[in-house]
Amino acid sequence: MTVNGDDDQPPGDGGPVEAAHYIKGAVHELARLARRHRLDMLAYLLDMAHLEAEERLRLRGR
Repeated sequence: MTVNGDDDQPPGDGGPVEAAHYIKGAVHELARLARRHRLDMLAYLLDMAHLEAEERLRLRGR
């Protein structure tokens, strides 16, 4: 058992909120890259991942 009682979170991991923030930024940049190179379906899927990360953050109140 970890000190904070959360067995699912490895030491040094920021947890799901930090992960969602990171993913949101990363997929946003990747979607821009995909659009620049006319990879429309890939851009669309990355945009959907961005929206999902935003929704997770919104539901968490951040």
